[in-house]
Amino acid sequence: MRACQRGFKTPCGSLEGAPKRHRTDNLTAAIYSDLFKREFTSRYKSFLNYYGLKGEAINVGKSHENGDIEQSHNRLKKALDQALILRGSRDFKSREEYRLFIDKVLDQLNSGRRERLASELKELRRLPAIRLNDYKKIELKVGPSSTLNISHNVYSVHSRLIGERVEIRLYSSYIEIWYAQKRVDRFPRLRGNGGHRINYRHIIDCLVRKPGAFENYRYRDDLFPTTRFRMAYDFLKKYVPGKASSEYTQILYLAAMETEEGVDNALRTLFDKSEIISASTVREILNSRDATVPVTDVLIDAVNLSNYDELLSSSEIQEMNYGNRYQQ
Repeated sequence: MRACQRGFKTPCGSLEGAPKRHRTDNLTAAIYSDLFKREFTSRYKSFLNYYGLKGEAINVGKSHENGDIEQSHNRLKKALDQALILRGSRDFKSREEYRLFIDKVLDQLNSGRRERLASELKELRRLPAIRLNDYKKIELKVGPSSTLNISHNVYSVHSRLIGERVEIRLYSSYIEIWYAQKRVDRFPRLRGNGGHRINYRHIIDCLVRKPGAFENYRYRDDLFPTTRFRMAYDFLKKYVPGKASSEYTQILYLAAMETEEGVDNALRTLFDKSEIISASTVREILNSRDATVPVTDVLIDAVNLSNYDELLSSSEIQEMNYGNRYQQ
């Protein structure tokens, strides 16, 4: 529902006005339906009332009633796909860069609709003086495990918040944690149900004091930041099983207090030299001047594609050459 509201507020904010009606499909966040009745949900009604909108919904199984919008979506997807092909890459450095790319495509698609838009702007109504929040606000108490159950997913927060009540601001793509009127954390929101996101920096203080809890920790797999951290724990379990949890939590503590990358490089150095893995050896490398060891360069010779011709018969080669000339 928050995504729906943001999708409505953003264009209305750009146009500085709101329409008179709002039509939705059978989105469960907007439509409550059972065998006996079908009506708008309370949250969707609040959304309509806030903007003074008349709500409409298409009938079940009648997607063609929203045909104009569906066709617009289809044309937009095709335009984005073509623009990505011309761009030569589908990779973007950030969400903001991708958003700017989409805005540029939208401007191109809407360039021929300026006059129609100008006539429609005259019919828009003024927006409410106060803009709705883009988030849902929840208050929860941090449990003894330094976690919060937010919308059926588990997230960790700093251990100093254990027993305190915090304010959660639930956005469509991320979550903010507020305490004493200050934002103390922000992290991506998980999709679906039953997931978990545990940051070892949040709970490392507790684990160092009680390392025995690490072995049976429910979300233990989240406490291996990289593959080498997992390898280090497996090494400790094999050679010093009685001290594995204690040594590993100390290594994890170094990653939290120093740098995760530095500890990872230190572990790589120890594995490459087949030396003993321990918190003390990792600390020695971190404190040494040559702590960072350059990654081994891997050189791959260029492949001679003509060698593949030897796998083909002469008739197959002639047929391929003929096909290439025909396409040209």
